[in-house]
Amino acid sequence: MHSISKRLSLLFILCTIAAILLVTLFVNVTVTNKFNQYMVDIQNKRYHRIVAYLEDVYKREGNWSENTGVELMHEAYMGNYCLTLMDENKQPVWGMNPNAIKTQLNMDAMPVQGSGVYTIKSFAIKVDSKTVGYVDIGQYSSILLSEEDVNFKDSINKSIIASGVLTLIIISGFSLFFSRQLSNPIKEVAKMSVNLSKGNFETQPGIRSNLLELEELQKSVNILAGKLKYQDTLRRRLVSNITHEIRTPLNVLQNNLEAMIDGVYPVTTEKLNYLNEEVIRFGKLITGLHMLKEFETDSAKLSFETIYLDEFIPEICKDFNLDAEKKNINLKYSIEPNHKYLITGDKDQLKQVFINLFSNAIKFTEPDGRVLVNLYEDDKNIVVEVCDNGIGIHVEDLPYIFERLFRGDKSRQKIEGKGIGLTIVKSILQLHNASIDVESKVGLGTKFTLYFTGNEKS
Repeated sequence: MHSISKRLSLLFILCTIAAILLVTLFVNVTVTNKFNQYMVDIQNKRYHRIVAYLEDVYKREGNWSENTGVELMHEAYMGNYCLTLMDENKQPVWGMNPNAIKTQLNMDAMPVQGSGVYTIKSFAIKVDSKTVGYVDIGQYSSILLSEEDVNFKDSINKSIIASGVLTLIIISGFSLFFSRQLSNPIKEVAKMSVNLSKGNFETQPGIRSNLLELEELQKSVNILAGKLKYQDTLRRRLVSNITHEIRTPLNVLQNNLEAMIDGVYPVTTEKLNYLNEEVIRFGKLITGLHMLKEFETDSAKLSFETIYLDEFIPEICKDFNLDAEKKNINLKYSIEPNHKYLITGDKDQLKQVFINLFSNAIKFTEPDGRVLVNLYEDDKNIVVEVCDNGIGIHVEDLPYIFERLFRGDKSRQKIEGKGIGLTIVKSILQLHNASIDVESKVGLGTKFTLYFTGNEKS
C-alpha cells in the first residue's frame, strides 16, 4: 500500500513522461518533415542550376564536346551524385561512373541519408525552345545531405531530447512539491480522525492548506471534534448527575432503614412518612426520565388541536398566583392587542411547557421580585417571552441547561429540582416545530423566548 504523496508523485511523473514523449515525437516528426522538405527544395534548385548552366554553355559553344561542362563533375563528385551529358539523340557525350560514388559512400567520406538504390532523373536541355540535349542526374539517396546538414539535424534531435529530460526533471520536482502540498493536509486530517477515534478531542491540525476543499475538510473535522468533545462532556455530566440524583434518595432510605433495623431510630409514622416522601421523589425522577425518553424517541402520543395562546397563557398564569404571592413576586403577563394568537398543538403537553417555565421563573426569583410573560407577533412567528429578575445563569452553563439532569452552579443546586424540566420543554417544542432561546446574566435574571409558527387562520 502506497502513501498518497507517493501515488500523486508517481501519477504526475507518469503523466509528464507521457506528455514529453508525445511532444517530443510530434516535434521530431514535424522538424524532420520540414527539414526534408527544405532539402528537397535545395536539391531541386541544384537540378535547375545544372540544367541552366549547360544551356548557357551550349549557347556559347553551339555544340556538344567531351569538354562541355566537365567542370560540373568535381561538384557532382563532392555532392555524391553522378552526371551524364547526352546529345539530342540521347547519345552520351560524357558521363561519371556511379560505382565511384558508391565506393565513396561505402567509405563514409560524405554523410548521406537513405543510401542504397541508385536512382536517375533525366532533364531536357533546351535552347530557343529546342531540345538540344539531356542530362541524367543519378544518386544513391532520396535526399543528399552534407556534413553540415547532418550535424544540424543531429543538434536539433539532441536539443529535443535534452529539453525533454530537463522538463522531466523540473516537472518531477514540481510534482513532488505539489503532491506534498496536497498530501500533507490530508495526512493531518487522517491523523486527527485517528485521534478522534481514540477519544482525543483536543487535536488540532498542524498544517494549514491554501486549497478551499482541504481547508473546508479540516474545518469540518475541527467542528466534528468540538461536537464530540461537547457530547463527551455531556455524557460525563449525565453520568455524574444521574449518579447524584439516584444516590441521594437511596442513601437516605438505606441509612434510615439500617438505623431502624439496628434500633437507633424508632419506627414511627413520622419516620415512615419521611421515607415515603423520598421514595415518591425517586419515583418522580424515574417518571420524568421515562417521559423524556418518550419525547426524544418521538413515541409520545400527541393530540393536536387549535389553541388560542392569548387565552391559554393567562389561564396558566392564574394557577401560579398563589405561589407568586407566597414569595411576594409580581407575576404579570402582557399581550399585544389586535391579534389572534392561534397555533396547532397538544394542549396538555404545551401546558406542561409553560408550567415548567413559570415554575422555574418563580422558583429562581428572590422574594419581592417580578416575573413577566410577554406575548406578541413578529414577521414570521408568534413569540412568547418568560422574563424574571432572579438569580440568573452563569454564561458557561447556558449551553447545557437543556441537557438531562443538568443543575448548573451551586446557587441553583440549592433549590430543589430534578434537572429534566427544561429538557422536557425543549423536546415538546421540537415535536411542535417550535424553538426556544435563553438569555441570562447572573444576578440580573433570565429570559426564555419561545417561537411558534402561527395557524394560517389567524
